[in-house]
Amino acid sequence: MIEKLRRRLIDQIGSSPTFVSEGSTITGDLETSGPLVVCGNVRGDGRVAGALHLTLTSHWEGEVHAQDAIVAGHLTGRLVVAEKVEIGARAVVRADIVAGRIAVARGAVIEGAMTVTSGEAVVQFEEKREPA
Repeated sequence: MIEKLRRRLIDQIGSSPTFVSEGSTITGDLETSGPLVVCGNVRGDGRVAGALHLTLTSHWEGEVHAQDAIVAGHLTGRLVVAEKVEIGARAVVRADIVAGRIAVARGAVIEGAMTVTSGEAVVQFEEKREPA
């Protein structure tokens, strides 16, 4: 039996994501029908139908719901992820996290409760890639 190759979420962002560029600030609720890459600032709640990628330069304040998430930047509020969330080594998360699976790189700062809905343990890993 061939085991399915496990790839990092960053490799699965997919095509045609919505971008919030570095230096930009969005104030208000944000909803996308696909993946979202945030390099700038968002103040408000969000609903992301695909994968959410908060880059190293990102700051999000609010409650965010996404299918999957990669957090390399700053998040304050609450994060609810249907599938998997990866927290990068230089991430600062001041939020409660609810997700099917959670992976946290050594060095990440997390202040808040983590709830894994699948019952699996939180996975710790060593970041070997440069954060985007």
